[in-house]
Formats: sequence, structure tokens, C-alpha cells
Amino acid sequence: MPPAPPDIRKRSFAPVVDAATRLLICGSLPGERSLAAGRYYAHPQNQFWQLLSPVAGTDLVALDYDARLAALLTAKIGLWDVVASAARTGSSDAAIRDPAANDLPALAATLPDLRAIAFNGGTAAAIGLRQMRAAGLDRIDLIALPSSSPLHTIGLAAKRPAWDALRTTLGEDRRTTGFPQAPQ
Repeated sequence: MPPAPPDIRKRSFAPVVDAATRLLICGSLPGERSLAAGRYYAHPQNQFWQLLSPVAGTDLVALDYDARLAALLTAKIGLWDVVASAARTGSSDAAIRDPAANDLPALAATLPDLRAIAFNGGTAAAIGLRQMRAAGLDRIDLIALPSSSPLHTIGLAAKRPAWDALRTTLGEDRRTTGFPQAPQ
């Protein structure tokens, strides 16, 4: 049997935020497809863009990547990852070794309108919650979300309520925008 391939150090992307960001959604570390494409949530089976479309009030799935990011910023939603770099073979969070965290509290401190940070999945929540609680930034709500990853197989319908609840963080009911709920 050939030896297992060595873990390869992976690095996260820059944050997508601006001064108006109210909600920051943090994943753990981009998967192989995302890293290869240089885009957040590039795997076609990842449900991120479907889950976030009603929250953003626009069909993000139908947009090209740059337009998706622009639509998120318009909706006051930012993106980042809690892990700056880590050794990992493949895309699974369970394979993350020796993680170095992004400085989430420092980024949060630069966002004057930030109301909440939502963590996309258990690994992101474990790392991000630990960091934010240690920093004592009490003005920011911390929200754990079911992962949008195709590896988290509870199904879109079961994930949707937690993701839809993010609308309240934005201070607006995005259902009034006319964007239809994505099919379950």
C-alpha cells in the first residue's frame, strides 16, 4: 500500500467586508474546489449560496462570483474564515491539523456596524466562539449555523430555518424584497 500523501498547508482568503458590514459569516477553511478556483464556496454541491440568497434578498446562485460578493456587501453581509492556515489533505474539516487562526476579534473591532458573526459549521464555531469569547466583544451576537457543506447531510430544508433567522441580524425582513424562497 502506498504511503498517504503528506498534509499540505492551505491558506484562507482575504475577508470580504466593508464599513457597513452588519453580519459576518465565517467558515473554517476553504475546500479544495474553492482553493483551486480562488473563490469562497466554489464547490457546486455546497449549499452556501442557496441558503444565503433569501437572507441577502437576491438570487446569489444566478450571479457570477464578483456580482455575488457585491450583492453580499450591498446586503451588509461579509465573509471570512476562522482558520488563516492549516495542514490538511482534502477538504474535510476533520482533516485540519495545526490550524493558525485568523484574528477575528481584530477584524470585528474594525467594523463599526457589525451586529453578529455567524459560523458556518461546527469547526468554524468551535474556533471562532473560543476566540470571540476570549476577546470579550459583547456587542456582537455569535451564531452557530449548520454547515452548508455537502458533507453535512442533514438536508437543505433542515438547515434553512437557522440560516433564514440571520435576516433579523440585518435589521430588515428580506422576505419583503420579492425574492422567492429557494426550493427545498
